[in-house]
Amino acid sequence: MNTTYFEVRKNSLGTTAFRQKSIAALPEGQIRVRIERFALTSNNITYAAMGDAMQYWQFFPVTEDPEWGRIPVWGFGVVQESQHPLIEPGERLYGYFPMASSLDLTPSTISGGHFFDAAPHRATLHPVYNQYMRCSVDPFYTKQTEDLQALLRPLFITSWLIDDFLADNAFFGATTEPGHKGWMLLSSASSKTAYGTAFQLAKRPNIEVVGLTSAGNVAFCESLGCYDRVLTYGQLPQIAPDAPSVYVDFSGDARFRKALHTHCKRLKYSSSIGATHIADMGGSKDLPGPKATLFFAPAQIKKRSAEWGSQALAQRLLQSWRDFLATVAGADSPWLAVQHHAGPDAVKATYLEVLCGRADPHTGHILSLGAAIEA
Repeated sequence: MNTTYFEVRKNSLGTTAFRQKSIAALPEGQIRVRIERFALTSNNITYAAMGDAMQYWQFFPVTEDPEWGRIPVWGFGVVQESQHPLIEPGERLYGYFPMASSLDLTPSTISGGHFFDAAPHRATLHPVYNQYMRCSVDPFYTKQTEDLQALLRPLFITSWLIDDFLADNAFFGATTEPGHKGWMLLSSASSKTAYGTAFQLAKRPNIEVVGLTSAGNVAFCESLGCYDRVLTYGQLPQIAPDAPSVYVDFSGDARFRKALHTHCKRLKYSSSIGATHIADMGGSKDLPGPKATLFFAPAQIKKRSAEWGSQALAQRLLQSWRDFLATVAGADSPWLAVQHHAGPDAVKATYLEVLCGRADPHTGHILSLGAAIEA
């Protein structure tokens, strides 16, 4: 019996391969999870693009050839076999998986709601990514919204934390100047993490939320209802140069970042989130204005957990998630149409589509390397 892995060459993300690995007998204390479905979004491309800098390659390393990597994804799996006394076969889990057909985990710090993978190679990695939720008692979980959870839950948590981080820092002074609204400028505005951030920011007073996107995505971004204004990248001059502003960069486009920093004379803060424009990625050396600072969501989680307590933080996130999900899945104007893709050929084709930025923002991709996905 084998596990199938989808792998990419780290220095050439368009170069892909499938690797078959034989499954050994399961050691005492471990469980084997059949990965049933996982989401693929531009956020996963960011994981790959920043795999070395942010240690994403270390979660599921390719020990046979370190030039290759397994991109982490969020999804659902079922315990297929268990050699752990507290975990039963058949239990459904939500968490961080490789693009693969199965994964062996070493559960530790087990509670009624979750456990952590104690695999030695993950010991130094952030626990947010090592946590597996037990669906039977997870308050975020509903069977009918599994696809949306896989697609949006990790992204929305990042969106929520970006909004919270900016508010926690009083929007770096952009919202406190008399007679001025603070302009929140979001690149790659059609991306799921960007519009989740805009959804949260739109609730804040004295803020103008501006989405920056390609011409083909303007109508989609306007239809979301959470941007006060949507501009193409070529319409940057329409932003008042003297407006107090914050740039939240989801695209990673170095040339546009420099152009915006040059144009916006009163840019208060520049936050680098992701990299949807892989081909245009670059450094932030010699930028006018504030330094482009990488946002790391787990750091804000750690801060708020210490200040509010983990239970209070979870409750705030849960309520915001439910509000967001009600909007996303609204019968009148759902934001996403989910597409299922099963089998190696479909997984590779979908990955290359998302990598090249050709994916329709209306579409959410749910993948499986195994059998067809149940609706």
